[in-house]
Amino acid sequence: MSYDIASIWAATAHKRPNFPSLDTNAKTDVAIIGAGFTGLSAALHLAEAGTDVTVLDSRDPGFGASGRNGGQVIPGIKYDPDEIDRVYGEETTEFAGRTAEFTFDLIRRLAIDCNAQRNGWIQASVKSAHLEKLESRARQWEKRGAPTEVLSTDQVQVLTGSDAFKGGWLDSRAGPLHPLNYVTGLALAAQAKGAAIHADTKAIRLEKLSSGWRIHTKSGASITAAHVVVATNGYSGEFLPKLRATVIPANSFQVATQPLSPDQLSRILPRQTPVSDSRRLANYFRIGPEGRLMFGGRGNFRDDPAADDYRKIIAGLHWIYPELAEAQIAFRWTGRVAMTYDHLPHLHQPFDDLTIALGYNGRGLALASALGAAIGRHIADRSQPLPFEFSKINPLPLHRLHPYYATMAIWYYRLRDMLES
Repeated sequence: MSYDIASIWAATAHKRPNFPSLDTNAKTDVAIIGAGFTGLSAALHLAEAGTDVTVLDSRDPGFGASGRNGGQVIPGIKYDPDEIDRVYGEETTEFAGRTAEFTFDLIRRLAIDCNAQRNGWIQASVKSAHLEKLESRARQWEKRGAPTEVLSTDQVQVLTGSDAFKGGWLDSRAGPLHPLNYVTGLALAAQAKGAAIHADTKAIRLEKLSSGWRIHTKSGASITAAHVVVATNGYSGEFLPKLRATVIPANSFQVATQPLSPDQLSRILPRQTPVSDSRRLANYFRIGPEGRLMFGGRGNFRDDPAADDYRKIIAGLHWIYPELAEAQIAFRWTGRVAMTYDHLPHLHQPFDDLTIALGYNGRGLALASALGAAIGRHIADRSQPLPFEFSKINPLPLHRLHPYYATMAIWYYRLRDMLES
C-alpha cells in the first residue's frame, strides 16, 4: 500500500517496504493493533524475548502521527519532574527523563538510518512571564543529572536566529530525526526478529474468547491471540468506542519551506537544534531535509483541514523569521495528536490480556518508543515493571461535541497567551 501523505517525510523517505495484508485466519501469542512507535517498539521487544507477535495496521507502518510528526526526540512528559514525583513517584520521573536516551540508543543498536542527531532541544519563550517557569524546569531536570542550560536573551536569539525570544532553556538529551525512516526501521527490525507485520488490515471488532481474543478485520480475516495490545493513539477506531472517547484528536499542522540558502542556514538555527516555544498553543520548528525550515503548530479539531489553519502556521513562521516572508512553502501536511484531559499518557488494562496505551499529548516520539518497549517487556515477563499505573477507561463527557468545545479552548488559550507580557 502506498504512503500518500504529502509531507516532507514521505517525499524524502527511503524506499518503503510492502507489508502484506492479513488475508487468511491466523493465530499468534500477542496481537498488536497499530504500527506506530508504541506498537512496533512493543513488537520488537516481544519478538526479541521469543514471543510470537503479529502487528496489524489499517494502513502502513507510520501512516499516522508516527510518520508525520516534527521529528523532535524530546524527553519527559508535560509535567515538570517535581510534579511527576508527586503524581507517580521517582521511578516514573527517571523513566520519563530517559526516553530520549532510550530512543537514540535503540536507533544505534538497530543501526536505523534516520538522520538522528543528539544536538539538543530548545524551549524558547516569547513572553517574559514564562521565563521563571522555564528556568525552574531546567533546574529541576539538572538536579536529576540532566545536561540542561538556562539560556539568556542573547543566547537564545543566536541559537534560533530570531529576535522574537526573551530566553529559554536547552536540553542536551534531545535532538531531531527523520520520523518516517525511524518508524520504518523499527518495523523492519521487528520483522527481522520474527514479528509478522500486516498493512492494510483494519481491525473492526474485538471478540473476547474463553482464553484470549479474536480480532475481526475489515477484509473478513481474523486472528486469535492470547494477548492484545491496542496502540492506535489519535487514530483509534470504533472497535473500542469508549477508548476513542477518552482522547481529543487534535490536528497538528506543519509546513516546510524551499531549501534555505547557505547564508540563511548560517543564521537560522545555525546548530540545527530543534525548537518549541513556551506558549500554551506552542509552535515548533527545525531544519529538515534539504535544508528546509519546518514549522508546525496546533490547528482545528475537524476531520477536514482548512486552508486557514495553514495560514495561521505560516503567519507564525513569518513572525519569528520575517526574512522568510517571501520563501516558498513547498510542503504542507497535518496529522492527529491524541490529547488527554490531564495532559498525561494513559495506560489501560480492562482485562489481564488486553493492554492499551495512548495519549502522548504531542510528546510521543521518545515517550511512545520507550513505553512500547516497557509494555513488550512486561507482557513477556510480568515481573518487569511498567512506568505508569493502569487507569480506568473513562470517556470524556459529550465527546461527540469535542470539535466545538476544543475549538473554544484553543481560542481561550490563544487569548491567555496574548494577554501575557
